Amino acid sequence: MAQEEPLNQSTTDLLAAAVESLGGARRPGQVKMAEAVTNALESERHLAVQAGTGTGKSLAYLVPAIRHAQTHDTTVVVSTATIALQRQLVDRDLPRLADALEPLLPERPTFAIQKGRNNYVCLHKLSLDDAPSDSLIEEEDLSWLGKHVKRVAEWAQDTETGDRDDVVPGVPDMAWRQVSVTSNECLGASRCPHGEECFAEIARERTKDVDVVVTNHALLAIDALADVAVLPEHDAVIIDEAHELDGRITSVATAEISARALTMAARRASKLGASRDTLEDVIDDFTAAIGVEAPGRWETISDPARGAFAALRDALWKTRTGISDAPPGESENDPERFAERANLKNHLEDLHDAVVRILEVFDEPDPAKHLDVVWLTRSERYGDSVSVAPLSVAGLLHEKLFGEHTVVLTSATLTVGGNFNAMAASWGLPKGTWDALDAGTPFDPAKSGILYTATHLPTPGRDGLTAATLDEIAELITAAGGRTLGLFSSRRAAEQAAEAMRARLPFDILLQGEDSTGALVDAFAKNENSCLFGTLTLWQGVDVPGSACSLVIIDRIPFPRPDDPLLQARSNAADAAGRSGFMEVSATHASLLMAQGAGRLLRSVTDRGVVAVLDNRLATKRYGSFIRRSLPAFWDTTDPNVVRGALRRLVAKQ
Repeated sequence: MAQEEPLNQSTTDLLAAAVESLGGARRPGQVKMAEAVTNALESERHLAVQAGTGTGKSLAYLVPAIRHAQTHDTTVVVSTATIALQRQLVDRDLPRLADALEPLLPERPTFAIQKGRNNYVCLHKLSLDDAPSDSLIEEEDLSWLGKHVKRVAEWAQDTETGDRDDVVPGVPDMAWRQVSVTSNECLGASRCPHGEECFAEIARERTKDVDVVVTNHALLAIDALADVAVLPEHDAVIIDEAHELDGRITSVATAEISARALTMAARRASKLGASRDTLEDVIDDFTAAIGVEAPGRWETISDPARGAFAALRDALWKTRTGISDAPPGESENDPERFAERANLKNHLEDLHDAVVRILEVFDEPDPAKHLDVVWLTRSERYGDSVSVAPLSVAGLLHEKLFGEHTVVLTSATLTVGGNFNAMAASWGLPKGTWDALDAGTPFDPAKSGILYTATHLPTPGRDGLTAATLDEIAELITAAGGRTLGLFSSRRAAEQAAEAMRARLPFDILLQGEDSTGALVDAFAKNENSCLFGTLTLWQGVDVPGSACSLVIIDRIPFPRPDDPLLQARSNAADAAGRSGFMEVSATHASLLMAQGAGRLLRSVTDRGVVAVLDNRLATKRYGSFIRRSLPAFWDTTDPNVVRGALRRLVAKQ
């Protein structure tokens, strides 16, 4: 029987009941975090929480979120960066938590997931049975594409969700675009013949009046940027995997102009009665103008490029005007054509606004005062494209997120160089409005793990892994009996290491890209003598507790590419403001990734092992100490014999 006064139930009591129901044990860090989240929600102060692996941070924010939602008759939005965590929350954590808390609350806790419309199959688009809509698809790809589309069409007959994540095995992006629509492309439930059974509408309906809505950082960004609300009304936001927030928001706020996109827009406009020539007449000039420019960041613009963009701006608006007025009765008699008209009008406006953004950057002659960054990407396959992105999203988040909601930000890695300041600055957290907590970890890193820096190896260069480095990798893996996760800064290095180790060692060497990441991680976990090598995804996405992962090898400090235009611009801006661009951008970027990578080692309280960094700069450069302060407090050594001995003893015990 439910209690009539849930306010009498403290967060600590509810958490204890949940932990007991789920068969867990009391964790001081989890309790500390849950109490801090509760205080933040009640006092309307923002909170940043670092909660290491094993803390149980999901429960530590879900319990206060549910309590707050039911106490104040509101909704709390929980945002994650990865699909995996979204799924974990909705499919595992929240259902079990609802069962545990239902007897203690007046109502059973309710929850729903919200994604963008393009994550759901569109039944109307499937019913049209048209040829693939991308007219620029190569002929040889059509058969391949058709097979994937047919498989999705068959799946759509049986699925209850229509969610792309439920398609197993998955389908390529190109194929999914043939069976889905964006919000701009949607006919609208009232006009669509399949409106009543629309998967996206059903999913959105489920988010109304629930305690917790689980979404992703991209949709959170769209909600912040849009003129109309995308997410249901809410007064608090909890952001998990908050170290990814800046990147995901930046991605949503980035626009791109390419001849390919412009050509497709011109073809679509001609079908709606607009002159195709209006756009096509300027595309050649645009292509020629950017074709002579150097790829990378543009701090100035040449006169030919400026002229080409100005002409493109005017042509885009003229084309939009040419298709904007629908004939009387079109919405009723030809809803598909009416929707295409509205969609294309919005698309042309977006392209026009992107061009305006690009031109406005160069209206300011001082690059140090630019608010957006413009760069040219050259691709043999896709052609040239010009992108524009915000130099910083801190201002946007300051106003649209922190200015309107109470926000809790959490991750296993938020402290950089030993404090929260770097992350707080990147998010735009208003000064004096936020608190911070390091909830710690149930592990004792100094007793459970060793941080080994191979100072005797040469400094990593651009020519791949040296012979000495490959020898070191082989000796470490041999001492560990396989059981190694190799995290490499480039695909080239991962492939080079895999090829060399397969020739030298008796262990299975799994390489990212040779199968799905999920399948590779499963194989790695099940065969404890195997090794798994890969790049960025593995730095953050592998959770393999136990002896299967006793050694994590990091080939080099993962500084961003020096030619990354956006990070380059952010670094220059910091330098211009009298700060250190290298420390603020490059070292911070590397520290977060290093912390994520090192965090792969200890996934349970019984785990033991070594993190081996094959980059002497971690010990020899001044910034090395800054990066080390971001890592778990492992026992530290530079002696290879000590490390190999420790690994051999670990193997002998297991």
